[in-house]
Amino acid sequence: MNTPDSPEILMAQPRGFCAGVDRAINIVNEALTRFGAPIYVRHEIVHNAYVVNGLREKGAVFVEDLNEVPKGGIVVFSAHGVSQEVRKDAQERGLQVYDATCPLVTKVHLEVVKLCKEGFTVLMIGHAGHPEVEGTMGQVKEGIFLIEKVSDIDALNFSNDEKIAFVTQTTLSVDETKEMVAALTKKFPHIVQPRKQDICYATQNRQDAVKFMAPKVEVIIVVGSAASSNSNRLRELSEKMGVPAYMVDAPDQLKPEWFAGKKRVGLTAGASAPESLAQSIVARIQEFGPRQVRALDGVVEDVIFSLPKNLVG
Repeated sequence: MNTPDSPEILMAQPRGFCAGVDRAINIVNEALTRFGAPIYVRHEIVHNAYVVNGLREKGAVFVEDLNEVPKGGIVVFSAHGVSQEVRKDAQERGLQVYDATCPLVTKVHLEVVKLCKEGFTVLMIGHAGHPEVEGTMGQVKEGIFLIEKVSDIDALNFSNDEKIAFVTQTTLSVDETKEMVAALTKKFPHIVQPRKQDICYATQNRQDAVKFMAPKVEVIIVVGSAASSNSNRLRELSEKMGVPAYMVDAPDQLKPEWFAGKKRVGLTAGASAPESLAQSIVARIQEFGPRQVRALDGVVEDVIFSLPKNLVG
């Protein structure tokens, strides 16, 4: 029987797969079903080791360079998007391409191209080296600059008559991005902002769910891989709210001392982490001591993105 003092695992809502990740994985699976192995994927289809290893076992081959794909081979672009140079390279190599770029990332790509054509200098708020940032900045040959922190804004020096706009990586911290935007608009009052924020609905919802959950728990487990930007932001957010947080992408990474003396454990999952993995981690936590599982209230997501027409047509 569950009493008010019973140890619990509180499950954040929403958590796990977003529509863009679900679509990307479905594209690889559909390609494997239709054409058989190997199906080449440029970069990890999503940043989750469990997902990537599962697709690798089915015959997906993950590459970082199109040189590794045989001429005429089938290649899937990851959910993070690619530069125009990569698209051109694939075409010149005669590769059969299926594009798993998240539609919300594509939206940012189109914004950048449009702004640059209109004569704007574009500032991108994001993390250097992240494939989404590389893909977005690679939509144009010039006129786009990366800013990662407020001090980068302080160093900017544009004339008063220069047309300036900004876009953001879709998986950033909502709160930190607000600080960056505030600094940008203070320094450049006429800067053009996206009509709709670039941070995706799933990133926003998962961060809001952690804000709701954190005051109710003593420790938070984030299901996600180290390369996952949105998962890292969930861990950082929990810690900023004063709740210790650990990020894991396999049950055997859990340590019993994390839960010793803790009545309530919170669990969330980044947008690239499957629910099956989250449940296996819940089961492992319960092996350290009996705990009831309780789902918290939160946003129910019903967004669905369709597969590419050239794959299902």
